[in-house]
Amino acid sequence: MLSSDLRYDYLIVGQGLAGTCLAMHLLDLGKKICIINDSSQPSSSKVAAGIFNPLTGKKLVKTWMADDLFPYATEFYAKMEVRLGAKFMHSASIYRPFRSIEEQNSYLAQTADPGIAPYIGGTVSNKGFSNYINAEYGGLEVIRSGRVDLPLLLDKSKMYFEAVDCYLEAAFDLEQLHVGEELAHWRGMQFGKVVFCEGFQATSNAMFGWLPFAPVKGQLLEIATDQVLQPYIINQGIFMLPISASRARVGATYSWDQLDWDATEDARIELEAKFKQLFNGEYQVMGQVAGIRPSSNDRRPILGTHPDHSHVAILNGLGTKGVTLAPYFANELAKYLEYGKELNPLVNIKRYFSLYFR
Repeated sequence: MLSSDLRYDYLIVGQGLAGTCLAMHLLDLGKKICIINDSSQPSSSKVAAGIFNPLTGKKLVKTWMADDLFPYATEFYAKMEVRLGAKFMHSASIYRPFRSIEEQNSYLAQTADPGIAPYIGGTVSNKGFSNYINAEYGGLEVIRSGRVDLPLLLDKSKMYFEAVDCYLEAAFDLEQLHVGEELAHWRGMQFGKVVFCEGFQATSNAMFGWLPFAPVKGQLLEIATDQVLQPYIINQGIFMLPISASRARVGATYSWDQLDWDATEDARIELEAKFKQLFNGEYQVMGQVAGIRPSSNDRRPILGTHPDHSHVAILNGLGTKGVTLAPYFANELAKYLEYGKELNPLVNIKRYFSLYFR
């Protein structure tokens, strides 16, 4: 139950990864917050693989802002593990099998780049994968990577928010929000600021629906095998993420139409076709999930305040890299809202104001 004092510094709408990270930062600043969340609604954070990977793509490109994002995320999640009393961050190297001698030579040449070198563990012949991974030419080990168990993080965070009396399980109706010149009001409560952290649902938010969201549907399989899986994430056009010695998640698909939360047969066929090129062992498909990634047109987060309402803000557009983006940019938004610290123009919502005023 929330406090009988109905005046709050912040209303946070949504307790996915973005809302959770922002709430933790604001609590650390001593702010009184109220998180509104409808846990019956689907959430991309609940089904995401939670992988963090500093080097991506066929050309081994360093993730945008990796040198800032990865250390901050690692420290943040370590602190959250202590605060929440749970282990949900799991470091794991990523093994990238070479597809050819040419790719091997290209990747090895790139490892001399001083910007990439800190994320390379070296070359790997087969590292115990030869019995189940097609890796004729060996592969490359990417380090400072791993996964975050997002469902566990969100569940433990919700329990924490309830314990400190700042969580309300409810459906949020925008029509019940009244934004005044100094305060916002919702169901008899007053708020200094409102922050929307709704993920894909922001596309139907009348206050922010003008933003150029580019949501992407993704699907994953969970497989079981008799093979003893090494504690490495395998990445070669598709990823295999071990979650135990005999189970793994396999993904992911990308589609921009039929944006729903339903797992499809077409996606299963696509994933299995790619997986069979990588995996040479026997396996069974045990489950399949779908989610909608909250991405933007320029693939950068969207944060800042509404062009007409300085105490209404948004944190969204985290896309496929939310695990590393959310902690860092939740901190940036908190400092912006509290102290006026300037936001990076590449993520500032102001870059889209022309769409609102046209």
